[in-house]
Amino acid sequence: MNRNQIKALLHADHPQTQVLIKGWVRTRRNSKDFSFIEINDGSCLGNMQVIAGADLFNHDQIDRLTTGSAVSVTGSLVASQGKEQQWEIQAHRIDVISMAPESFPLQKKRHSDEYLRSIAHLRPRTNKYGAVFRIRSDLSYAIHTFFQQRGFKYVHTPIITGSDCEGAGEMFRVTTLDLNAVPRTGGHVDYSLDFFAKEANLTVSGQLSAEMLALSLGNVYTFGPTFRAEDSNTRRHAAEFWMVEPEMAFCGLEQNMDLAEEMIRYLVLYAIENCAEDLELFARFVDKTLPAALQNIVDEKFVRLPYCEAVDILSKSGNHFEFAPETGQDLQTEHERFLTEVHFKKPVIVYNYPKTIKPFYMRLNDDDLTVAAMDVLVPGIGEIIGGSQREERLEVLERRMDEQGLNKENYWWYLDSRRYGSVEHSGFGLGFERLIMLITGISNIRDVTPFPRTPKNIEF
Repeated sequence: MNRNQIKALLHADHPQTQVLIKGWVRTRRNSKDFSFIEINDGSCLGNMQVIAGADLFNHDQIDRLTTGSAVSVTGSLVASQGKEQQWEIQAHRIDVISMAPESFPLQKKRHSDEYLRSIAHLRPRTNKYGAVFRIRSDLSYAIHTFFQQRGFKYVHTPIITGSDCEGAGEMFRVTTLDLNAVPRTGGHVDYSLDFFAKEANLTVSGQLSAEMLALSLGNVYTFGPTFRAEDSNTRRHAAEFWMVEPEMAFCGLEQNMDLAEEMIRYLVLYAIENCAEDLELFARFVDKTLPAALQNIVDEKFVRLPYCEAVDILSKSGNHFEFAPETGQDLQTEHERFLTEVHFKKPVIVYNYPKTIKPFYMRLNDDDLTVAAMDVLVPGIGEIIGGSQREERLEVLERRMDEQGLNKENYWWYLDSRRYGSVEHSGFGLGFERLIMLITGISNIRDVTPFPRTPKNIEF
């Protein structure tokens, strides 16, 4: 029985007073005739206080309980005489499942995030990280709920791929070749001898495959891990991250922006309504402005701003930027945060970017200079969603691929979809970790990921 089940008992007409709980010791203190033990089972933020009397058969063992030890407690749920909690358990029996040594790395003091990253296998037992990963679980459920309620089909796209979605080349190679004796032909690796008989990589996006399913099933979404071999140690980037990627048939850019805005608002409201206890921790200890910031996202309609107007606002702002805003260049994080936190003070959707800075699959606008792309920017994070209307015209798509130097043979199946019943369609990708950062106020992606994968770091 966990604490949430106990809460349900307390609200029942005839609450059951005999309970069994299992968990880990957070603290223990002794008095003359009792031990006061704080236990947490990970189901929620609060601990359950257990009163262990000197009459218990293994009182001497209980008297030596250490932080981190695992126990099973049978007892009566009673009103607490202390001020810190409403209810406590009067123990009838405590079985010690596992006694942790005194050297247990998590003690009753505040540890730095840097230290806790070095013991990522234990940090979920802290209040902060237990709360982060419960919210991560709840929002995963909320994402599926959002799309299922709207008739989207959940599809599974490949993790191992033979093509580069973005064309950026920052991919992890997958191979079974002997790296101590790599076969070569004409100075190049002979991939014909590899497992797939060609180059294979971990995917940077499920988008291209999801498009194929959208052009068969209608509205679909995929939610899974993606990988980018970018040697970046910023607070916003990781080598392994999760993406939510919906694709919609018969859908233009405007509808795409509508769905992106609706989804962000839905997920933030879901967290406010269903993760209140955990969110309160972040509002107290991480970002005191968090409740107002989240409510602002729920209440305010997102600004929709053409790229050219965004650059104009930035150029005339009088603000000193590390990277000067310039037409034809992508917006930097500092630009995105200025627009959302200083100028508009709300989320912003920037759209119609120059074609020269966007991938080949984005639909070319009639001006032949911009594409029907959109980025959703939010305060505190910057870009949280990137998407576009996809290029459905075969001849335009082939021309764009030629301009970007892509080998069309690797995308023969993608081009086929434009030959056989091509239709207007759109989609986007939501960085799941950035969503968790937005909702918790945590500023480093390493602290919203259970076991982060970053350059030179693959422990655990």
